[in-house]
Amino acid sequence: MANPVRRRLLELLRDGAQTAGSLAAQFELSRPAVSEHLQILRRADLVREEVRGRERHYHLTAEPLAVVSDWLHPFERYWRDRMRTLAQIMEEENDDRDHPR
Repeated sequence: MANPVRRRLLELLRDGAQTAGSLAAQFELSRPAVSEHLQILRRADLVREEVRGRERHYHLTAEPLAVVSDWLHPFERYWRDRMRTLAQIMEEENDDRDHPR
């Protein structure tokens, strides 16, 4: 997930299955490099591979992402609260500049 190529592959698969070739065409990487990223995602159970004749079709497997989302949820609240506090401080500073005492 930390790798931007893998994140982009997951984004591309959100809209439905795609062949390895069509996925590779979205990158300025060699097909073997993109295939290596797909294999890493497959081993992590984030995508599944379906062989149809000579083509490999990749599908997003979203269930493991739901586990990550559940884990991240408390952190979202933390950052939302921090951003709200920062916005209040910035607003107060702007008010002080606009209306000096």
